[in-house]
Amino acid sequence: MRSIFLLDLTQCIGCEGCVIACKVGNELPEDVTYIEISEQVHGTFPNLSGGFANHRCYHCTDAACVNVCPTGALFQEDELTRVDSSLCSGCQYCVRACPYDVPVMVDGVATKCDGCRDVTKAGGTPWCVQTCPSDALRFGPRDEITAEAHQRASVMREKYPSAQVYGESQTGGLGLLVVAPEDPDELGLPADPQVPFISTVWQDIVKPGGFAITGFSIVAAGFAGIIARRNHMKELRELAEQGAAPSHDGHDDGEVQQ
Repeated sequence: MRSIFLLDLTQCIGCEGCVIACKVGNELPEDVTYIEISEQVHGTFPNLSGGFANHRCYHCTDAACVNVCPTGALFQEDELTRVDSSLCSGCQYCVRACPYDVPVMVDGVATKCDGCRDVTKAGGTPWCVQTCPSDALRFGPRDEITAEAHQRASVMREKYPSAQVYGESQTGGLGLLVVAPEDPDELGLPADPQVPFISTVWQDIVKPGGFAITGFSIVAAGFAGIIARRNHMKELRELAEQGAAPSHDGHDDGEVQQ
Protein backbone atom coordinates (compact mmCIF):
# COMPACT_ATOMS: atom_id res chain seq x y z
CA MET A 1 0.00 0.00 0.00
CA ARG A 2 1.27 3.49 -0.82
CA SER A 3 2.64 5.43 2.12
CA ILE A 4 2.83 9.12 3.00
CA PHE A 5 4.33 11.27 5.77
CA LEU A 6 2.75 12.73 8.90
CA LEU A 7 4.30 15.87 10.40
CA ASP A 8 2.85 16.88 13.77
CA LEU A 9 3.98 20.45 14.46
CA THR A 10 2.43 20.30 17.91
CA GLN A 11 4.94 17.58 18.83
CA CYS A 12 8.07 18.97 17.17
CA ILE A 13 10.69 20.01 19.75
CA GLY A 14 13.09 21.62 17.27
CA CYS A 15 15.96 19.22 18.00
CA GLU A 16 16.94 19.05 14.30
CA GLY A 17 17.53 15.31 14.58
CA CYS A 18 15.60 14.91 11.33
CA VAL A 19 17.82 17.47 9.60
CA ILE A 20 21.02 15.66 10.57
CA ALA A 21 19.63 12.19 9.81
CA CYS A 22 18.48 13.35 6.38
CA LYS A 23 21.88 14.88 5.55
CA VAL A 24 23.85 11.84 6.72
CA GLY A 25 21.51 9.19 5.35
CA ASN A 26 21.26 10.84 1.93
CA GLU A 27 24.95 11.83 1.91
CA LEU A 28 24.14 15.45 1.13
CA PRO A 29 26.85 18.06 0.56
CA GLU A 30 27.68 20.23 3.57
CA ASP A 31 25.75 23.24 2.27
CA VAL A 32 22.63 21.29 1.20
CA THR A 33 19.66 20.42 3.42
CA TYR A 34 16.26 18.97 2.54
CA ILE A 35 14.74 20.01 5.90
CA GLU A 36 14.94 23.40 7.63
CA ILE A 37 13.78 23.99 11.21
CA SER A 38 13.03 27.49 12.53
CA GLU A 39 11.30 28.91 15.61
CA GLN A 40 7.82 30.38 15.39
CA VAL A 41 5.55 32.31 17.74
CA HIS A 42 1.79 31.74 17.46
CA GLY A 43 -1.15 33.77 18.67
CA THR A 44 -1.69 37.38 19.68
CA PHE A 45 -0.14 39.05 22.72
CA PRO A 46 -0.59 38.28 25.54
CA ASN A 47 -1.86 34.86 24.43
CA LEU A 48 1.30 33.63 22.75
CA SER A 49 2.74 30.17 22.26
CA GLY A 50 5.95 28.96 20.67
CA GLY A 51 6.62 26.28 18.13
CA PHE A 52 8.78 25.28 15.20
CA ALA A 53 8.36 25.54 11.45
CA ASN A 54 9.50 22.49 9.50
CA HIS A 55 10.21 23.40 5.89
CA ARG A 56 10.50 20.41 3.59
CA CYS A 57 9.01 18.88 0.43
CA TYR A 58 5.25 18.36 0.70
CA HIS A 59 5.07 15.84 -2.15
CA CYS A 60 2.11 17.41 -3.98
CA THR A 61 -0.19 15.16 -5.98
CA ASP A 62 -0.63 17.88 -8.60
CA ALA A 63 3.05 18.76 -8.42
CA ALA A 64 4.11 21.90 -10.28
CA CYS A 65 7.74 20.75 -10.30
CA VAL A 66 6.80 17.51 -12.06
CA ASN A 67 4.44 19.26 -14.48
CA VAL A 68 7.10 21.69 -15.75
CA CYS A 69 10.07 19.31 -15.87
CA PRO A 70 10.96 18.80 -19.56
CA THR A 71 13.30 15.83 -19.05
CA GLY A 72 11.48 13.57 -16.57
CA ALA A 73 14.07 14.27 -13.85
CA LEU A 74 11.14 14.95 -11.52
CA PHE A 75 8.41 12.34 -11.46
CA GLN A 76 5.72 10.85 -9.25
CA GLU A 77 5.80 7.39 -7.78
CA ASP A 78 3.84 5.84 -4.90
CA GLU A 79 2.17 9.19 -4.07
CA LEU A 80 5.54 10.92 -3.59
CA THR A 81 7.52 13.19 -5.91
CA ARG A 82 10.87 11.69 -6.80
CA VAL A 83 13.94 13.16 -8.46
CA ASP A 84 16.61 11.70 -10.73
CA SER A 85 19.24 14.43 -10.92
CA SER A 86 21.12 12.56 -13.65
CA LEU A 87 18.30 13.50 -16.05
CA CYS A 88 18.23 17.19 -15.05
CA SER A 89 19.03 19.70 -17.80
CA GLY A 90 19.55 22.55 -15.34
CA CYS A 91 16.62 24.61 -16.69
CA GLN A 92 15.48 25.56 -13.14
CA TYR A 93 11.79 25.45 -14.14
CA CYS A 94 11.02 23.36 -11.04
CA VAL A 95 12.73 25.88 -8.77
CA ARG A 96 10.56 28.69 -10.12
CA ALA A 97 7.34 26.65 -10.24
CA CYS A 98 7.15 25.13 -6.75
CA PRO A 99 4.62 27.02 -4.55
CA TYR A 100 6.48 25.80 -1.46
CA ASP A 101 9.93 26.91 -2.65
CA VAL A 102 11.45 23.45 -2.23
CA PRO A 103 13.74 22.36 -5.14
CA VAL A 104 17.27 23.77 -5.09
CA MET A 105 20.11 23.76 -7.61
CA VAL A 106 23.35 22.02 -6.66
CA ASP A 107 26.25 21.91 -9.10
CA GLY A 108 23.92 22.90 -11.93
CA VAL A 109 21.23 20.27 -11.33
CA ALA A 110 17.99 20.24 -9.33
CA THR A 111 17.61 18.26 -6.14
CA LYS A 112 15.16 17.84 -3.26
CA CYS A 113 13.73 15.24 -0.88
CA ASP A 114 12.63 12.13 -2.77
CA GLY A 115 11.09 10.41 0.25
CA CYS A 116 14.21 8.26 0.80
CA ARG A 117 13.25 6.24 -2.27
CA ASP A 118 15.98 3.59 -1.99
CA VAL A 119 15.32 3.05 1.72
CA THR A 120 11.54 2.74 1.42
CA LYS A 121 11.77 0.56 -1.69
CA ALA A 122 13.77 -1.87 0.44
CA GLY A 123 11.03 -1.83 3.09
CA GLY A 124 12.70 0.66 5.42
CA THR A 125 11.58 3.93 7.01
CA PRO A 126 12.75 7.40 5.85
CA TRP A 127 15.78 8.68 7.76
CA CYS A 128 13.99 11.67 9.29
CA VAL A 129 11.20 9.51 10.70
CA GLN A 130 13.64 6.96 12.15
CA THR A 131 15.38 9.54 14.30
CA CYS A 132 12.50 11.77 15.51
CA PRO A 133 12.52 11.49 19.35
CA SER A 134 9.14 13.15 19.93
CA ASP A 135 6.96 11.15 17.52
CA ALA A 136 6.34 14.27 15.45
CA LEU A 137 7.06 12.33 12.26
CA ARG A 138 5.38 9.18 10.98
CA PHE A 139 5.39 7.30 7.67
CA GLY A 140 2.77 4.78 6.64
CA PRO A 141 -0.27 3.94 4.48
CA ARG A 142 -2.34 7.00 3.55
CA ASP A 143 -5.53 5.84 5.26
CA GLU A 144 -3.69 5.13 8.51
CA ILE A 145 -1.74 8.39 8.41
CA THR A 146 -4.92 10.37 7.66
CA ALA A 147 -6.78 8.79 10.59
CA GLU A 148 -3.80 9.39 12.88
CA ALA A 149 -3.54 13.04 11.81
CA HIS A 150 -7.21 13.74 12.54
CA GLN A 151 -7.04 11.93 15.87
CA ARG A 152 -4.04 14.04 16.91
CA ALA A 153 -5.69 17.27 15.78
CA SER A 154 -8.82 16.40 17.76
CA VAL A 155 -6.81 15.83 20.94
CA MET A 156 -4.74 18.99 20.47
CA ARG A 157 -7.82 21.22 20.14
CA GLU A 158 -8.05 21.18 23.92
CA LYS A 159 -4.84 23.19 23.97
CA TYR A 160 -4.93 24.67 20.46
CA PRO A 161 -8.56 25.42 19.48
CA SER A 162 -7.57 26.03 15.86
CA ALA A 163 -5.63 22.76 15.49
CA GLN A 164 -6.32 21.13 12.12
CA VAL A 165 -4.98 18.79 9.45
CA TYR A 166 -3.28 20.50 6.54
CA GLY A 167 -2.67 18.85 3.19
CA GLU A 168 -5.78 16.88 2.27
CA SER A 169 -6.88 19.31 -0.44
CA GLN A 170 -3.89 21.51 -1.24
CA THR A 171 -2.38 20.94 -4.73
CA GLY A 172 -4.44 17.81 -5.25
CA GLY A 173 -3.60 16.42 -1.82
CA LEU A 174 -0.15 16.26 -0.24
CA GLY A 175 2.06 13.26 0.38
CA LEU A 176 2.79 14.86 3.76
CA LEU A 177 -0.09 15.69 6.09
CA VAL A 178 0.57 18.33 8.73
CA VAL A 179 -1.07 18.51 12.15
CA ALA A 180 -1.06 22.29 12.55
CA PRO A 181 -1.78 24.06 15.88
CA GLU A 182 -3.00 27.22 14.14
CA ASP A 183 -4.53 28.29 10.85
CA PRO A 184 -2.10 27.45 8.03
CA ASP A 185 -1.47 31.10 7.13
CA GLU A 186 -0.30 31.76 10.68
CA LEU A 187 2.34 29.07 10.22
CA GLY A 188 3.55 30.17 6.80
CA LEU A 189 1.62 27.41 5.05
CA PRO A 190 -0.52 28.71 2.17
CA ALA A 191 -4.14 27.65 2.62
CA ASP A 192 -4.52 27.76 -1.16
CA PRO A 193 -1.07 27.34 -2.76
CA GLN A 194 -0.86 29.28 -6.00
CA VAL A 195 1.13 27.67 -8.78
CA PRO A 196 3.29 30.35 -10.44
CA PHE A 197 2.33 31.60 -13.89
CA ILE A 198 5.31 29.83 -15.48
CA SER A 199 3.86 26.45 -14.54
CA THR A 200 0.50 27.21 -16.15
CA VAL A 201 2.10 28.54 -19.33
CA TRP A 202 4.43 25.56 -19.61
CA GLN A 203 1.77 22.94 -18.91
CA ASP A 204 -0.99 24.46 -21.07
CA ILE A 205 0.88 26.08 -23.95
CA VAL A 206 4.62 25.52 -24.26
CA LYS A 207 4.80 21.80 -23.50
CA PRO A 208 1.86 20.75 -25.75
CA GLY A 209 3.15 23.12 -28.43
CA GLY A 210 6.58 21.57 -28.19
CA PHE A 211 5.12 18.10 -28.63
CA ALA A 212 3.07 19.33 -31.59
CA ILE A 213 6.13 20.87 -33.24
CA THR A 214 8.14 17.75 -32.61
CA GLY A 215 5.38 15.56 -34.04
CA PHE A 216 5.01 17.81 -37.09
CA SER A 217 8.77 17.71 -37.66
CA ILE A 218 8.79 13.91 -37.58
CA VAL A 219 5.86 13.66 -39.99
CA ALA A 220 7.38 16.27 -42.31
CA ALA A 221 10.72 14.47 -42.30
CA GLY A 222 8.95 11.22 -43.15
CA PHE A 223 7.13 12.76 -46.12
CA ALA A 224 10.33 14.41 -47.32
CA GLY A 225 12.13 11.06 -47.23
CA ILE A 226 9.38 9.36 -49.21
CA ILE A 227 9.36 12.10 -51.86
CA ALA A 228 13.16 12.06 -52.15
CA ARG A 229 13.21 8.30 -52.60
CA ARG A 230 10.49 8.43 -55.27
CA ASN A 231 12.42 11.11 -57.17
CA HIS A 232 15.61 9.09 -56.96
CA MET A 233 13.94 5.92 -58.26
CA LYS A 234 12.39 7.91 -61.11
CA GLU A 235 15.82 9.21 -62.12
CA LEU A 236 17.27 5.70 -62.09
CA ARG A 237 14.48 4.40 -64.33
CA GLU A 238 15.00 7.24 -66.79
CA LEU A 239 18.73 6.56 -66.94
CA ALA A 240 18.15 2.84 -67.42
CA GLU A 241 15.79 3.55 -70.30
CA GLN A 242 18.50 5.67 -71.92
CA GLY A 243 21.01 2.84 -71.45
CA ALA A 244 23.24 4.94 -69.25
CA ALA A 245 22.51 3.83 -65.72
CA PRO A 246 25.63 4.42 -63.56
CA SER A 247 27.46 1.48 -61.96
CA HIS A 248 28.25 1.31 -58.23
CA ASP A 249 31.86 2.41 -58.84
CA GLY A 250 30.68 5.72 -60.29
CA HIS A 251 31.48 4.88 -64.00
CA ASP A 252 29.04 4.32 -66.81
CA ASP A 253 28.45 0.64 -67.63
CA GLY A 254 29.56 1.15 -71.20
CA GLU A 255 32.77 3.00 -70.31
CA VAL A 256 36.08 1.11 -70.46
CA GLN A 257 38.45 1.99 -67.64
CA GLN A 258 42.05 2.72 -68.63
